[in-house]
Amino acid sequence: MQLCSYQTAKKILFLLNPENAHGVINFCLRLAEKLPFLQSILSKMYVVSSPMLRQNIFGKTFENPVGLGAGFDKNSDHIETMKSLGFGFTEVGTITPLAQDGNPKPRLFRLIEEKSIQNAMGFNNKGMEHTANVLAKYKNSNFPIGINIGKNKITSEDDALSDYEKLIKRLSDFGDYMVINISSPNTPGLRNLQNEEFINSLFTMAKKLTKKPILLKIAPDMNNKEAINLCKIAISAGASGIIATNTTIDYSLTPNAKDFGGISGELLKIKSRKLFKAIGKEFFGKTLLISVGGIDSAKEAYERIKDGATLIQVYSMLVYEGPALIKNINNGLIELLKADGYTNISQAIGANCKK
Repeated sequence: MQLCSYQTAKKILFLLNPENAHGVINFCLRLAEKLPFLQSILSKMYVVSSPMLRQNIFGKTFENPVGLGAGFDKNSDHIETMKSLGFGFTEVGTITPLAQDGNPKPRLFRLIEEKSIQNAMGFNNKGMEHTANVLAKYKNSNFPIGINIGKNKITSEDDALSDYEKLIKRLSDFGDYMVINISSPNTPGLRNLQNEEFINSLFTMAKKLTKKPILLKIAPDMNNKEAINLCKIAISAGASGIIATNTTIDYSLTPNAKDFGGISGELLKIKSRKLFKAIGKEFFGKTLLISVGGIDSAKEAYERIKDGATLIQVYSMLVYEGPALIKNINNGLIELLKADGYTNISQAIGANCKK
């Protein structure tokens, strides 16, 4: 299962439509979840253990800064296996109050030439009660878990706050942090909630309901001023951090794009990097920042870290690079830290913001 063998498997997987291929991978991961000896083998192959990468965040030890982005493990099926694949943390979801099937198929597309993905999944998941039952098994886990939450498709914008209230009340006993997702382009009206009034009401409410850290995930399609203003409001109202960014609806990035859904992967890299840099310049040292969007190498991850990211996340690039990507990023980060004379990754965080 080194990179070369994944590239062989990828040739077969890419013969299937993307959602069926995703189903095959999910089946294999669920199998590994039930077989500890397989997890042990994976750990020996992929886990990078070094005090240089270790951080204490939200009262939890993160063995490395590379996490799985939300959208892959929608129903918390693969938590142990994600740890075995070398991730420093995982983020499950997006979870909605009620189970829902998501948008009609086809809704997942490969943009192979651009090493990107376009999806219009629509928060397909088994709902918060299923998630609560699964995550109850991990209450004493030493592996950091984030929970990404969003409103149901059938919930109107006027009633959206109620959905987030239900989710926070039901799930705040689980995981190590929660993420408010109002930046997916695949639920009608969701991005309309990226406004000052809703953000302020949402985090004011959330702060009263739980002491659990709650982060805001933002879209890459706002200008810097708009994004910074929304983040300021969220932080003032109690947000514990910002995740930037979600997928983009900038279909001008490629002539191969569909006219719906969000684009992630290589095509998102520059757009996400630029917005994150602006956010890092404004908020480094004031709140926790997580960067996600087109991260495909240790070099790219390191730049985001120096721009203020305490943690980074990957997802779409795994489709093209396989699980060796996680190991390669972590090993590469160690070498980059050594080259700059750092003994721990915390020393590199925000280095570009201090200049």
